[in-house]
Amino acid sequence: MSHPPVTTPRRALAIAAHPDDVEFNCGATLAKWAAAGCEVSHLICTDGSKGSWEPEGDLPALVALRQTEQRAAARALGATGEVVFLDWADGELEAGLEQRSQVAQWIRRLRPDIVLGHDPWKRYRLHPDHRAAGFLAVDGVVAARDPHFFPEHDVAHHRPSELWLFEADEPDHVEEVTGFGATKVAALEEHVSQFRTTMYIDPDDDGAQRAAFRDRTLSGLAECGEPAGFAQGEAFKRIEPL
Repeated sequence: MSHPPVTTPRRALAIAAHPDDVEFNCGATLAKWAAAGCEVSHLICTDGSKGSWEPEGDLPALVALRQTEQRAAARALGATGEVVFLDWADGELEAGLEQRSQVAQWIRRLRPDIVLGHDPWKRYRLHPDHRAAGFLAVDGVVAARDPHFFPEHDVAHHRPSELWLFEADEPDHVEEVTGFGATKVAALEEHVSQFRTTMYIDPDDDGAQRAAFRDRTLSGLAECGEPAGFAQGEAFKRIEPL
């Protein structure tokens, strides 16, 4: 696994299935880049409407809340770019041509140097949206870079320099994020609607579960960074050149 320093990109685009996926998987990396002047953008493929364990929940209200939370999380990371929602139904995302066209068009509009997304080839992955969003990131990059894909887009083609895949079984790069773990945690804590479902924090928590979540998150960064000699790190499969 290689860990050479990476020059801060001018622009980065993180493509994810749901609100909070970006912060969980590459939040510290984006916070580091944003602090160094990178324009960080989010592209969220689904509406997050399945992100509740309440059978009688108000799903339209949940969708609106999750968008508000995602925008707040982006601000917490220091992101200054766009926060885009494609609004496909949570749990029903497909890596089809229509979705690929949307992703490619946003890559062309935002013109990122680095695109980050789910690794669609991760073994034994349960959630179908993560697989689909991963393929959309990969396929969207290919479509965005070549001028004869989707010529109806009213924007010039764009070739990112690299594609970084998170959640990879075989990462080949650890990005040092020492000092940005607390920012990652702060961004995740903006996703209040997900405290119970993804952070295991109950509504009546006295603070112990929230502290445990923070400790788990920081411990994960430390565990990832240790083999590379970093106090904190996030791991990726880097695909370059494109």
